Amino acid sequence: MDDFMNRRNFLITSGVGALGLATFASCNKNQPPTVPAQTESTTPTQPKEALAMTISLPALPYAFSALEPHLSAENLELHHSKHHNAYVTNLNKLIADGKADGQQSLEELIMAAPAGAVFNNAAQIWNHTFYWHCMTPTPGTQPSAELAAAIERDFGSMATLREKFIDISVSQFGSGWGWLVAQDDRLALQQTGNADLPMKHGATALLTCDVWEHAYYPSYKNARAAYVEVFFDKLINWDFVSRNFAQR
Repeated sequence: MDDFMNRRNFLITSGVGALGLATFASCNKNQPPTVPAQTESTTPTQPKEALAMTISLPALPYAFSALEPHLSAENLELHHSKHHNAYVTNLNKLIADGKADGQQSLEELIMAAPAGAVFNNAAQIWNHTFYWHCMTPTPGTQPSAELAAAIERDFGSMATLREKFIDISVSQFGSGWGWLVAQDDRLALQQTGNADLPMKHGATALLTCDVWEHAYYPSYKNARAAYVEVFFDKLINWDFVSRNFAQR
């Protein structure tokens, strides 16, 4: 996963690909990314303003089966190949139809777009890519010493953070996301509905749990609480969260 964490570059693998950690952090602070999140679909001999741009589905950082038994291969394949891919397809159509600026990076589209189709699809591509990296098949990752100290300071204990994170994720009404964020030099928790995300509210995303029903239904049916508990206890990639915190 360290290949994804380059502080100065927006790494592109399969188009939007494996988004660099620094890109998540810097864009949450509304800083422009250094490299557009699109790939050129026409010849490089054309003038830049004439280039049509497309966005590709980012590859998962692990196999579909890697998170079993906690999330099934069927669950991940459906979520990634159907739902995540649908947002990519929709945004490319909006770009092709002239309703979204194909010269902008994904984060620039998110920050500039009003509520509506462009924002929803761009934000959901970003949210899902971030979510995949919040999970790991490697058991036993732990917060860095710096992050652990901040958790102790702002929540009192990891047990309290766990309780509150599960609560805000499970209690999110309808579809949405539960987030651990950094804002104003403190850690905080946020609920966002549908495609909304912390960067629109001046916060830096550190961790997210997708609580759209399609994220867990194949494995947990309607038992959202069971899914979120397993997410927190078994799946969080604390190395990724710690690097987000260090580069906030």
